[in-house]
Amino acid sequence: MKDVFGKTQGLKATQLRRLERLAQRSAGNKVACTPELARALAECAADTGRMVGVLADRRGNVVEVALGEPTRLYLPDVGRLRAGPGRLRGLRLVVAKPNVKSARGPLPVDHDLITDLERLKLDAVAFIEAHDDGLPGRAALATLLPDPARGPHGEQRHRVEAFAQAQDLAKVALVEIVESLEAELARKAESARTAAQVPGERDVALLVGVYSTAERGARGAAQASMDELVELAKTAGVRVADVVLQFRPTLDGKTLVGKGKLEEICLLALHQGAEVIIFDRDLSPSQLNAITDLTDLKIVDRTMLILDIFARRARSKGGKLQVELAQLQYSLPRLAKKQTGLSRLTGGIGGQGPGETKLEIDRRRAKDRIQRLTHELERYAGERERRRQPRNERDVPVIAIVGYTNAGKSTLLNRLTGADVYVADQLFATLDPTSRRLRFPTLADRVGHEVVLIDTVGFIRDLPDTLKNAFRATLEELGDADLLLHVVDASDARREQHIDAVEDVLDGLGLHDTPRLLVLNKMDQRKDDGAGEAARRGAVCVSAMTGAGLPELIERMRAQSPETKVRTSVVQARLPREPVSSSDQLLNDMPGT
Repeated sequence: MKDVFGKTQGLKATQLRRLERLAQRSAGNKVACTPELARALAECAADTGRMVGVLADRRGNVVEVALGEPTRLYLPDVGRLRAGPGRLRGLRLVVAKPNVKSARGPLPVDHDLITDLERLKLDAVAFIEAHDDGLPGRAALATLLPDPARGPHGEQRHRVEAFAQAQDLAKVALVEIVESLEAELARKAESARTAAQVPGERDVALLVGVYSTAERGARGAAQASMDELVELAKTAGVRVADVVLQFRPTLDGKTLVGKGKLEEICLLALHQGAEVIIFDRDLSPSQLNAITDLTDLKIVDRTMLILDIFARRARSKGGKLQVELAQLQYSLPRLAKKQTGLSRLTGGIGGQGPGETKLEIDRRRAKDRIQRLTHELERYAGERERRRQPRNERDVPVIAIVGYTNAGKSTLLNRLTGADVYVADQLFATLDPTSRRLRFPTLADRVGHEVVLIDTVGFIRDLPDTLKNAFRATLEELGDADLLLHVVDASDARREQHIDAVEDVLDGLGLHDTPRLLVLNKMDQRKDDGAGEAARRGAVCVSAMTGAGLPELIERMRAQSPETKVRTSVVQARLPREPVSSSDQLLNDMPGT
């Protein structure tokens, strides 16, 4: 006998046996429900005074029997909140309910059952009225729609067909309805995937931002944060299906958004064809486990997304090692405490007992790998020190280009030095530090001198400590700099927040005393000349793309940088000798010179 799902305490032995016998009945392999099953369900519902339901596969076999409460039916886990794209679950739900309040007209289907239909992508839900004498009365059949339709209560993703008698369910060719519906769903899924396919895209994601209403300017800050998350997702090769914003007085400690809202998000992801949910916050290990317990969708938080971008962009050996280390350090405490069925015995002497679980083995291997990576990075740091030693011996001043990600730092380096560093209009296009030498032009009262320009990875708001480990090579360069060129995207309406975020990171690195020069870049994309803002901030307005304003920038750089390195840093510069780029020729090629 198949066990009955639900609270069976207090039932009589005869009632329990009647429920167990439901598993031996057939729901029909072609119709919505057989009269025999409808009669048996109605008898059980009337006898127990509770809702009774069965889940049947497409062959008509009953795979689960569920006993609920008088007004609610709880289903067993049938795959959580996910079914395959372009197809249905392959299960139908047949439910009988006693004491239905509506005595006339079509039988209304309970909202909870409609939610189960959509959330689990069931083939259908057959709802049957159970009279007090145990006979079935009215019935209704709910199925999904391939396209959402506008209804009297907003967007409808299902349709309901009413029947005066439950026996009429046996006249519905459900197999034809399901085959037609799946064919349409598959066609639309393939059409949407082909139409939206972009080279390099890997996943389709739903972005979720949850914010506290207690924060000042919460809505404006939330929109800016979500806009940035959208850019991060695109940079990672993810197609954004939709964006969900939620404002709460307090964030839910377990799931951030609350269980009910999470079910809505998963249902939206299902209809949008999204396979990933990306949160605009860092999830704690307990939150990640709680959310993954409720859905089969892949869950990613903000730091995971940025680390994924770093992993794709790192080119140097050191960069790859640093990113892998950061990923392992972040993921180690988030290994899900599941899969106890994967426990296995270890062989050899001392292998008695339950052995190591798969989770324990994964953790031990991750810790071993972290230890090896740490040692490799220490050796690599020594190699960088030896490669950069010649520059230290010549006391060449260092100017580091810093700023928010995608502010135009690499474009500025290319324009100043004639280099050919990779440039793209996307976040974190540069990950590994790049250095080039620049010679200032000779003037009548001053001989030109050389400096080393270093292009660094862009910063971003709320940079976690885990990500700072991936910035180690860049941070070493900043610690040795004699001047910091803080490049800002002057065309971005959020530049004030970007400036503050970069300044917070620099101050946190102990660079309070390092001279800084603010550079308002991308002036070609602004409507005004920015003179007022530049005067207020003591900045220089330039366009690295067109070259406008660079002569003034070079003069300010020469005035603020020493001719020889006079500052001693705890972190010594260790970069190889680079070809010298002369500013004399660069100045001749710039507008207005």
